[in-house]
Amino acid sequence: MEADSGMSLLREGVPLLGFALVFVLLFRRLGLGATLGFLVAGAMVGPQVLRLVGDAEDKMGIAELGIALLLFLVGLELSPSRLWRMRRDIFGLGLMQVTVCGLALAAIVWAATHFSLGAALALGLPLALSSTAQVLPMLQSAGRLRTDFGERAFSILLFQDLSIVPLITIVAALSRNPAHQGPPGWQLALCTVGAIVGLVIAGRYLLRPFFRLIGDLGEREMFVFAGLFTVIATAAIMEWLGLSAALGAFIAGVMLADSPFRHELEADVEPFRAILLGLFFLAVGMSLDLRAIADQPLFVAGMALALIATKTALIMLLAMLFGLKRRQAFALGLLLSQGGEFGFVLFAQAREAMLIENQAASIFGAIVTVSMATTPFLMMLTAKLRADPEPSADGLEGPHADGSNAIVVGYGRFGQTVAQMLIGQGIPVTLIDTDVEMIQTAGDFGMKVYYGDGTRLDLLRQAGAEHAELLLFCQDGDGLDTEQLEAIHHAFPKATIFVRAYDRRSVMKMKGAPIGGVVRELLESAIVMARRAMEAVGVDGPQIDRTEAEYRRRDYERLNIQKETGDIRAARDRMFTHATQAAAAEADAEAEAEANRGEKDEKAE
Repeated sequence: MEADSGMSLLREGVPLLGFALVFVLLFRRLGLGATLGFLVAGAMVGPQVLRLVGDAEDKMGIAELGIALLLFLVGLELSPSRLWRMRRDIFGLGLMQVTVCGLALAAIVWAATHFSLGAALALGLPLALSSTAQVLPMLQSAGRLRTDFGERAFSILLFQDLSIVPLITIVAALSRNPAHQGPPGWQLALCTVGAIVGLVIAGRYLLRPFFRLIGDLGEREMFVFAGLFTVIATAAIMEWLGLSAALGAFIAGVMLADSPFRHELEADVEPFRAILLGLFFLAVGMSLDLRAIADQPLFVAGMALALIATKTALIMLLAMLFGLKRRQAFALGLLLSQGGEFGFVLFAQAREAMLIENQAASIFGAIVTVSMATTPFLMMLTAKLRADPEPSADGLEGPHADGSNAIVVGYGRFGQTVAQMLIGQGIPVTLIDTDVEMIQTAGDFGMKVYYGDGTRLDLLRQAGAEHAELLLFCQDGDGLDTEQLEAIHHAFPKATIFVRAYDRRSVMKMKGAPIGGVVRELLESAIVMARRAMEAVGVDGPQIDRTEAEYRRRDYERLNIQKETGDIRAARDRMFTHATQAAAAEADAEAEAEANRGEKDEKAE
């Protein structure tokens, strides 16, 4: 029997992973995200289509551990102090979102069906919850989790996890099943508070010493075991109490956010999170009732559309009340517009409470899944609508001659340093840039930056370049070429020209240009870091100076040869490489041996 079970697992694993690989790669290539790929792959291999894999409920139970791991990793990013700072968004914006969206969706369900008011509440309130498993990875991959926008989204998701307890209580209170004996609401609330307090105490007095002990042993494998044990144990405790398993894992993560083991735990747990979260969406796709959709396609599509539109509009309005700009609020509404994985749990509770029938649970489960599938499309289609508009140059002043000795074109991170040092020496400077937002920001710091393309001759003449002694081109990008620089020098022969270069290729483009100097933007800072690194490992100062001088000599020779030949690969023998250093060491050894032989010969004589 055990052998059959093992073979079954292997047989089912092949189509599950195979279809997941194909569809995720395809949907990633199309820019639709991995989530939709997993959902479609699950639907294809599941009992509704190809019937290659069955028993979606068992796989869902295992895969829900992926959500717990996800919340644990998010908790590691949020120290208790940062979480306290977010309390207004969690208990203000989060509470309003669940309440307003839940009641509005319950009203829509009640109006669109013949269900009782209790059944409409049991279906509508869970629809207010969004998909943590879908939204958080999207925020992480976009690098927005730690931004103001990401914190608002996470605050709502966290409160949605907390709201599972009162929602279960509401379903229990509405129950029409005489055999349905759930714990009273006050008991669930006390259990929640007690469990959270217990986990906080355990995290401070047990988890940290536990990981410190493992850290002293120095065995990485034990960290993997300890990390997984922590997540599974905290999730199991909360599930045993009838609470959100993911919430328990999140609290454990928060308790370890300030510990020195945080980064190692993230690295150890992340691969398991990715695998199990993928399995979760595969299981959701497998459980999708395609027959329910086929029987009532218009109802499912209409309710999914109503769900998305209602949540988008209401979350957008609430987010604007809490200080987000209109476009950001719209983006937040779209991001959280889908139904969530906890909806499946609450629909099952409503079915056991005899508030809805099996068919209704299947249909609304399909509505949630369809809404989850639309999120990547919606985020892709509305990218331009959600993007902040480009700042307008209207009202910005163009350059004019103000008697400055120097004109700096490009006031980014490079140009700012150049300009401030010149101003510090008392040299009058005219600043020019095309970045509207940067020009406005510079004004807040007391710097006057004119708007315009400083590489144009007419605009330079307008800025007074005929009388300037210095023209400094500090803008980003590949910079100017020889032809442009010759034209600028011919127009303004009194000015010495300096150019910022992006890399060696940029320098090669300026071969023979009449300029006073060219500076590769990262060369000097890289040399400074290398010097400090050598100091840190005990190399003495004179030796560091010799190494730097030798590097500069070789680099100068190599760059000159590259400019002459136009070949970026030329003079590779001038580089410090492992091969050249080995040859140099061998030559030094031979020279030392020859010197020793000479000394012996002298002594013999």
